[in-house]
Amino acid sequence: MTEITTTAVLGAGVIGASWTALFAAAGMDVRVFDVSPTAEKDVNAYVANAWPTLLELGLAQEGRKGNISFHASAADAVTSAQFVQENVPEQIELKHKIFAEIEDHLLPQAVVSSSASGLMVREMQEGWKNPGRFILGHPFNPPHLIPLVELLGNEKTEEDALEVAEAFFKAVGKVTIRVRREVPGHVANRLQAALWREAIHLVESGVASVEDVDKAVWAGPGLRWAAMGPHMLFNLGAGPGGMEEFCNRYTPSFHRWWDDLGDTRLSEDLAKDLATGVAEEAGGQSLSDLAEERDALITGMIKANAQVRK
Repeated sequence: MTEITTTAVLGAGVIGASWTALFAAAGMDVRVFDVSPTAEKDVNAYVANAWPTLLELGLAQEGRKGNISFHASAADAVTSAQFVQENVPEQIELKHKIFAEIEDHLLPQAVVSSSASGLMVREMQEGWKNPGRFILGHPFNPPHLIPLVELLGNEKTEEDALEVAEAFFKAVGKVTIRVRREVPGHVANRLQAALWREAIHLVESGVASVEDVDKAVWAGPGLRWAAMGPHMLFNLGAGPGGMEEFCNRYTPSFHRWWDDLGDTRLSEDLAKDLATGVAEEAGGQSLSDLAEERDALITGMIKANAQVRK
């Protein structure tokens, strides 16, 4: 694969600004487009704020920072970019509009990766004359901090596009997975949606408070999930017999729990109850203070994880 030295970021909200910080930290030039008149100021402030964390994680180095430039059109931004990360709002018409705008201005081998979390690849491909170099590259927020990127193409995707994207993302410090079959929400969003549905059900049915449900996650299985996934953890959960013994031993219990899980739906009143619960849990801390605490904890876990996995 040709070394990627120039990238483009289309849509520079929170996700796009975070990608910009990560790509610049890897020493790549970043060509940014966003319709906001304050995009340049906002992105530069975001990058400056993220930089100490990038240095701490080893994703940035003193004296290594790609050039960040801002462009009046998406077509101009993608000119000379070997890799394009698209992050415009999740409205299919907007996606199709920007794809049509950039397609004739892309380098022949450039890969365009979409951060879309709710739209389907096959829906987005309809905005292309030739969607062969277009893929899904779905991150978790904020992309400069959370390692995961979910990759997806289909029969219309050129053979090497996913390989190029996978190598690119690994080069900037990401952990990638391949989504083998397209489903709404991809993989990780479905997993967190399943957990949140039951977390809401436990609050709604009076089993526990919002704060105690959250505490049950971060002080319990959440610590294990930060180390290994559920299958491997359960493989370790029954001693020498591994996963087979775990299934033999605990299948009746899981069937009983699964049968009792809630199938709740968010209502206006329930949303207000959840908002009240998280306000009580926050204990007066501002959103910025909570975000700073979250990022510091995640940074510490990533560093510890990397140390053990050397």
